[in-house]
Amino acid sequence: MLLENLSLLFFKNYEEATLSFSEHINCFIGDNGSGKTNLLDAIHYLSMTKSAFPGTDAQSIKQDEDFFMVKGRFDISDDKHTVQVSLKQGQKKTVTHNKAVYEKISDHIGRFPVVLISPYDTDLIREGSEERRKYFDSLMSQYDHVYLEQLIQYNYILKQRNSLLKQFAERNYYDRDYLQILNEQLIPLGEELAQTRQRFLVDFVPIFQKHYHHISDSHEEVTLTYKSQLAGDDFAYKLQQAERKDLALQRTTVGPHKDDFVFLMDGNPVKNFGSQGQQKSYVIALKLSHFEVMDQRQHHKPLLLLDDIFDRLDEKRITKLMQMVAAHTFGQIFLTDTHLERTDKILEGLSESIRRFDVKEGQVKVIQ
Repeated sequence: MLLENLSLLFFKNYEEATLSFSEHINCFIGDNGSGKTNLLDAIHYLSMTKSAFPGTDAQSIKQDEDFFMVKGRFDISDDKHTVQVSLKQGQKKTVTHNKAVYEKISDHIGRFPVVLISPYDTDLIREGSEERRKYFDSLMSQYDHVYLEQLIQYNYILKQRNSLLKQFAERNYYDRDYLQILNEQLIPLGEELAQTRQRFLVDFVPIFQKHYHHISDSHEEVTLTYKSQLAGDDFAYKLQQAERKDLALQRTTVGPHKDDFVFLMDGNPVKNFGSQGQQKSYVIALKLSHFEVMDQRQHHKPLLLLDDIFDRLDEKRITKLMQMVAAHTFGQIFLTDTHLERTDKILEGLSESIRRFDVKEGQVKVIQ
């Protein structure tokens, strides 16, 4: 799969930009704050219909403008696909594929897979369970549309249940029958989500362990486990037991929306016992495993986005990644860096198809 070109209009710090890409390596070179990462984020929008970073879609509209548009053309086995994502202030986001508007934006997820490796990846280790759930939910949603639809439906019913619990408190009444109806809708979805996550790890963990040992050249044992509230008990029983607590707190306190993926090294939490280098190796191995799983399931390589890794990774880990680039493990790559000379030195001899772009304050031009 290739992204042939990209067009932006009023996206973040770009008024307008049009770029055509190399089929292998594309480098965005510029100072910090110039807009390099915004170009990667635009590519992420074309794949996932949303930003890779926290914030609302409206925050992607350029200051003093009232809409943005991101457009790109993909090539999959000589089959062309034009994708456009646009948003006008106060309106719903629109996503089109070959000019046809999706009735459900979720139908787009997984068609054009992408994997991003960024300096913020260690947040998966440092932050709370929500960050890890979001990451793995996004990963699984890209290749398992049934899982995505179940997740959307679960979150919709969960929102209704939480709203009802809040109404009980605000209006001082209790409708057990209505609560039970929502429980009966939530239970099968929640149990299936938990089971799918558990099955996913059976295949994912060996791939992850392989990549960790390759990246780190170390012998510590790493793994990840799924910590589910539903383990050993059915969801209906858990909801019944938690009902008084839910009523008091005005929210649903049990279910897969509260579960966690636990990152372990030699049996201990990576967050507490892993060095900075080990944590970096851990999250890179996660992303490389993400790439391999998507490649296996989708039968075409995802786009790989590398954001400022030359600034944040040590020489050993960069060397390992570049060995994989040289071996054509990846397909099309987009990377950012602040120094052209460093980028050229690292990429020297790795590919005959490299395109470099000079990025300055929302302006982009090809470096000849």
